[in-house]
Amino acid sequence: MGMTITEKIIASHSGEDHVRPGQLVTAKVDVALGSDPTAPLAIEQFYRSGAKRVYDPDKVVMVPDHFAPNKDIISAEKCKMLRDFSREQGLKYHFEIGEMGVQHVLLPEQGLVVPGDLAIGADSHTCTYGALGAFATGVGSTDLAAVMISGELWFKVPSTMKFVYKGRLPKWIGGKDLILHTIGRIGVSGAIYRAMEFSGEAINELPMDGRFTMANMAVEAGAKNGIFAVDEKTRQYVNGRAKREFQVFASDPDADYAEVLEFDVAGLEPQVAFPHLPSNSRGVSEAKDIRIDQVFIGSCTNGRIGDLREAATVLKGKKRDPRLRLIIIPGTPQVWRQAMAEGLFDIFADAGAAISTPTCGPCLGGHMGILADGEKAVATSNRNFKGRMGHPKSEVYLAGPAVAAASAVLGKIAGPKELGL
Repeated sequence: MGMTITEKIIASHSGEDHVRPGQLVTAKVDVALGSDPTAPLAIEQFYRSGAKRVYDPDKVVMVPDHFAPNKDIISAEKCKMLRDFSREQGLKYHFEIGEMGVQHVLLPEQGLVVPGDLAIGADSHTCTYGALGAFATGVGSTDLAAVMISGELWFKVPSTMKFVYKGRLPKWIGGKDLILHTIGRIGVSGAIYRAMEFSGEAINELPMDGRFTMANMAVEAGAKNGIFAVDEKTRQYVNGRAKREFQVFASDPDADYAEVLEFDVAGLEPQVAFPHLPSNSRGVSEAKDIRIDQVFIGSCTNGRIGDLREAATVLKGKKRDPRLRLIIIPGTPQVWRQAMAEGLFDIFADAGAAISTPTCGPCLGGHMGILADGEKAVATSNRNFKGRMGHPKSEVYLAGPAVAAASAVLGKIAGPKELGL
């Protein structure tokens, strides 16, 4: 019996010729990522263990992005802890304010994760890197500490679900729509501790930014990881970025899948996940006259240049509804510079948007866009749990950049079609 991409990567990092779902292995880790909310706990455990040096200062990455630029004294102390640890350990990749971005946009952009990698991070959306054909998953802070010390971690090999998307992508349909529709079908526990392998004609057509979006939200279905086969688009993205050599893995024709699900995307309309679960997804036409108070475009889900271009296409020559706030946060300084160079900032500013330095910010209810009691927001982020972006009685509707931008103009949840686009 053959192996899936996920199984092959785990086997290659654990010294096994063949692994099977449910098997426990100890695997070597290529990249270990920490950020300001979770790395401080890992650093404390690192010292408590008696460890003196990290296993490889080139493979441990620190990115203060959730509450940075520092929003208060507590966040300042956490970011200082990362900074001090990075200096003491001689970490090659500590991204300070001005060069840091949202971690899951930043690491692929900087070529720090490459195809065939086994990457972990003390953040659930580390699964984003599966878009590159890597096995990437979120872990706890103590697991991060263990990896920083030893360079290894134990895993239970996940079984794999294969998702096949048939048909050509309709206009305005991207990775966010595909993954919301998928989670709506299988539920937030539909892929618990499984790998979600994405394939099909529509996936071949999907640009890298859309693939990152889909892999990013695999965890919202309970998955251990999301993953894509490496193709020419992947290679074009990686070439010139990769900091080291990489190995490409592909699923065998006789690989064993726990389940295979097929989707016909030809008639799919832009999706919106209603409160308070990502699985509560519906077509945008089902959102009837839902007035909103805020629109947020950004996050590790949709803060890339392709996302900002899509939003700008909708917003060009238009104004946001004066009754709402429009907040746009590029994912990294490179995305920020590119958006500015392309004139996207002029479009956003003319539309009445606030444009921020890269940060996670409002996505997790951190800062720069907290919702008040009873307020409703459309966000391009990945979670809409109760209280996620602020007050427990606020509501968050998840959507892609096109729907978010159209909603900002119309003051209610709507798609580009309602603007004649």
